[in-house]
Amino acid sequence: MHPTRILPSLLLAGLALWCPTPVIGETDDDAFGARVREYLLEHPEVVVEAIERWRSQQAEAEAARVAALIDEHRETLFRHPDDPVGGNPGGDVTLVEFMDYNCVFCRRIFPALLDLRQRDSQLRVVFKEFPILGLGSEFAARAALAAREQDRYQPFHDAMLQVEGVLDEARVLAIAGELGLDLERLRQDMDNPEFEAMFQRNYRLARELGITGTPSFIIGEQLVDGAVDLETLETLVREARETPEGD
Repeated sequence: MHPTRILPSLLLAGLALWCPTPVIGETDDDAFGARVREYLLEHPEVVVEAIERWRSQQAEAEAARVAALIDEHRETLFRHPDDPVGGNPGGDVTLVEFMDYNCVFCRRIFPALLDLRQRDSQLRVVFKEFPILGLGSEFAARAALAAREQDRYQPFHDAMLQVEGVLDEARVLAIAGELGLDLERLRQDMDNPEFEAMFQRNYRLARELGITGTPSFIIGEQLVDGAVDLETLETLVREARETPEGD
């Protein structure tokens, strides 16, 4: 809803204050409009106050809507058995990240996330592979998931988020080789049909939650888009930890 849609109610309230006693017989629209205009010109702060209140109400409503969706999909978001998990698997707070290895902003926030994982021994991190930036991104996601068969998901994941430029097949395999992965086995494991099912599940979740880009985070009952800083992440984790039902 556009802010101007709340103005009729505001104008009526303002008019009541300016002219509490109705003018008998005065029904002309032009006269009414003139009185409203005069009142608003004399009290422009009323419009600002009303719009700010409307925005606050909209923000609260959106937060409630997102919290309800997170609760509806809680098990799939936080506890799906197929998702890679980092940090402390038994931690008391879970941070969910929808990410793409070719996302510049995912790379930009990676140092803060790494710092957070190292600082908070009770933080559990769920990685939602969300390859939306082309074939290179999907290849990288498949390779990362396949690396779990060699117990190398986390170092491979971290390494790919620290490179510059576009990740394509050759660069992904080069990084895997540098980490000592068996490349032949990696290629075979990348053909796992369950990976496509995982991507589709994550795409559906994103649509439900209104996620359109990366990185996107879910912490407790909050959805956060974009490369936020370490302080913001720590605040969100602390708030989730203080919430009795926070995951």
